[in-house]
Amino acid sequence: MNTSVRNAIIITILVIVIPLLIFRSCVIYNPNPSDCTIVSTKITAIKEGGSYDIVFKGSENESYYINRGIEQGLNLDSLKTNVLNKTVTLHIANLLFGPTKHISQMRVDDQIIFTEFD
Repeated sequence: MNTSVRNAIIITILVIVIPLLIFRSCVIYNPNPSDCTIVSTKITAIKEGGSYDIVFKGSENESYYINRGIEQGLNLDSLKTNVLNKTVTLHIANLLFGPTKHISQMRVDDQIIFTEFD
């Protein structure tokens, strides 16, 4: 193989393929329970965030969100009734570099409040 062809292939991989793979690993799509970190926390506050997100504040001042939760039909008043000041189990999506703040599933006791799982 010609050296210039080999160099062109290496440069193509470095410039196009590797950034594409890194970007793809930073996007949450079709999460599975095995791809998540399970967190248990008491919800101390709920509010609407930007882009119709719903943001939850945990007992240790950590925050988590349901992406576009308002658009998905979730209601803030109903969530406040069902999860505020209660301990919830969250499935938090993982990416290449570790867990995010994105809620893939929220459960109170045996009741699933929200899920992205099939």
